[in-house]
Amino acid sequence: ARRYARVDATVLITGETGVGKDALARAIHASGPRRRDPFVTVDCAGLPSSLIESEFFGHERGAFTDATTARAGRFEMAGHGTLYLDGVTALGGTAQAAILRAVEERQVVRLGGMAPTPVHARIIESAPSDVTTLVATGAFRTDLYHRLSVLPLYIPPLRERAAEIPVLATRFVAEVSQSLQR
Repeated sequence: ARRYARVDATVLITGETGVGKDALARAIHASGPRRRDPFVTVDCAGLPSSLIESEFFGHERGAFTDATTARAGRFEMAGHGTLYLDGVTALGGTAQAAILRAVEERQVVRLGGMAPTPVHARIIESAPSDVTTLVATGAFRTDLYHRLSVLPLYIPPLRERAAEIPVLATRFVAEVSQSLQR
C-alpha cells in the first residue's frame, strides 16, 4: 500500500466485506502526494440510479426540475485529490459506461451542460473478491475493469492473517484504554 501511494495510478482494492478496504483506501491517500487534497467517497451501492449522473458529474441550473443551482459532481469535488468509489461493481451498465468515459477522457460534462471539465483526481475503487467472476459473466464491464485495476490490491480476510490478531488486539485495547483514561 505504501508503494501504491507513491504511484499516481488507479487502484482496485478487493476483498471480502469487513476486511478494511475503506481504511486501506484512506491510508493510500494519506500516504501519497495528494494527501493535502480532498478524499471524496462515493458509496456506489447506495446511489439511486436516477441520481448517478448528477452525483458523479454534477449538474447545471435547470438540468432537471429540482436543479435550482449548479452543483459540482464528485469528480470535480475531488479536485487534485482522490475519488474513492466504494463498491464500484454495484453500478449498472449505463453508469459503468459513463465512469469509463470519464476515466479514459479525464474529463466530465455536467448534466445539462455543454462544456467539459477536466478531471485531475486519482481514482481508488473497492470491489468484492469475486470481481473477476462479475467480469466473466458480463455483470461488470471488462474494459472498465481493466481501466480500474491498473494497481490491484487484494486484502485477505483476518482468518487468513492470524498472526495479525495480537497486533490488532493490542492496538484496539490501547485505543479503548486511552478513551476511557484507564
